[in-house]
Amino acid sequence: MRMIHQMRLFSEPFDLTVQHKKTVEVRLYDEKRRKISQGDLIVFSKLPECILTTTVKVNGLRFFRSFEALYKFYPFSRFGREDKSFDWMMENTYSVYSKPGEIQYGVLAIEMEWLKTE
Repeated sequence: MRMIHQMRLFSEPFDLTVQHKKTVEVRLYDEKRRKISQGDLIVFSKLPECILTTTVKVNGLRFFRSFEALYKFYPFSRFGREDKSFDWMMENTYSVYSKPGEIQYGVLAIEMEWLKTE
């Protein structure tokens, strides 16, 4: 049975998703993300107001032990960040997630297909 998950995104990643430039979402592989399966839907709400939403379908899931391994696997264009460096990607990620969280949970790449904006 297909599940619908709710997640929030900062403004820029949300916009990249709506523009179809971002096709991979990165999260810690915590308890909430372990419930996601291929074929599920994710409704992203744009922070801070969470009024705008966009819905994506999960096309694939890949687990990695570290953000470093994940960013070495995918081209940055999958994140809408083809103009950014590896160091920028890592620094930007660690401004949101902690190294202890990464070590505890590992990380998840959610491959997604854009559906619609409400």
